[in-house]
Amino acid sequence: MDAKRIVWLIIIMAFITALALTASMSFAGRGGPGSGGWGMGSAYQRMYNPASVETMSGTVEAIDRTMPMRRMAYGVHLILKTDKETIPVHLGPGWYIERQDIQLKKGDQVEVKGSRINYQGKPAIIAAEIKKDGHLLVLRDAQGVPAWTGWRR
Repeated sequence: MDAKRIVWLIIIMAFITALALTASMSFAGRGGPGSGGWGMGSAYQRMYNPASVETMSGTVEAIDRTMPMRRMAYGVHLILKTDKETIPVHLGPGWYIERQDIQLKKGDQVEVKGSRINYQGKPAIIAAEIKKDGHLLVLRDAQGVPAWTGWRR
């Protein structure tokens, strides 16, 4: 093989590699590789609005897995019954929530702080903090940046 063919072959291989990396990152979860769609750049995370944060107390009616948007890794949400309403509370990705010291179960009395959103045409809360039995589980900071961003670094 002559030198020109080798150079062209290297250029083509570099282009194909760059194209493959770009495609894999775009399907890796919209919000960063490995985030499962739960990273800051995702459409779901952009729904969190610091201006709509409120705090409410109630009883956990149920805890479920959910997939908030297509191509996202599953998340955990709970159904909170307050004096005024019963509302879904989105906590975060299952891989993060299930590894926390605070474990939530049906019947728990909790205080939830989070952003009220309109999710699939109905009210919901994206949780920033959960208090249970004097313990605090911080899920997002005041700007809505998820605690799992940079987790275990």
